[in-house]
Amino acid sequence: GEKIALVGYNGAGKTTFVKLLMRLYDVKSGEILADGKNIRQYDVRKYRDTIGTVFQDFQIFAGNVKENIILDAESDYDEEAMKAALASSGLLDRVNSLPNGLDTELTTEFAKEGVNLSGGESQKLAIARVFYKNAGLMILDEPSSALDPIAEYQLNHAMLEATKDKTVIFISHRLSTTRLADRIIMLEEGRIVEQ
Repeated sequence: GEKIALVGYNGAGKTTFVKLLMRLYDVKSGEILADGKNIRQYDVRKYRDTIGTVFQDFQIFAGNVKENIILDAESDYDEEAMKAALASSGLLDRVNSLPNGLDTELTTEFAKEGVNLSGGESQKLAIARVFYKNAGLMILDEPSSALDPIAEYQLNHAMLEATKDKTVIFISHRLSTTRLADRIIMLEEGRIVEQ
């Protein structure tokens, strides 16, 4: 899988590019192809199921760790896959140290004994969602902005290990992250100006 870094100043169009790719917007001219086929020809739900994303403005919901990873209240889940996803995002040790492990309630909104994760931990949980989904294309919009440089370096290496066979597009402002990419795409005013 190819690792692609998307770089550019604020307002260059990086997040818009990602939203077009996900069909949150449809292109007004031109076309986006996936496996040689216009993405508008795929069933939207099935197409989106092939993409895992972490945006900067992700949320942690009032529910337990499991529910926050599968983003569903269903009881059917793969515990091993969940632990592997948490390990890949660097959060497994922290979850194992929580009073009820995967069943620990997050936020104190509805549970007095709930746990509030730090900013960096919340970000790792959001990334674990993508690993658990196991999508073929992963899109990470500033996935490590809340982490210090060492934690970011560790997370990026874990992400590369865990996504060997997947295509990953990551938006970043940090050179250390960008250097890990196979290809760097520079956007300016909504256009690709350099590759």
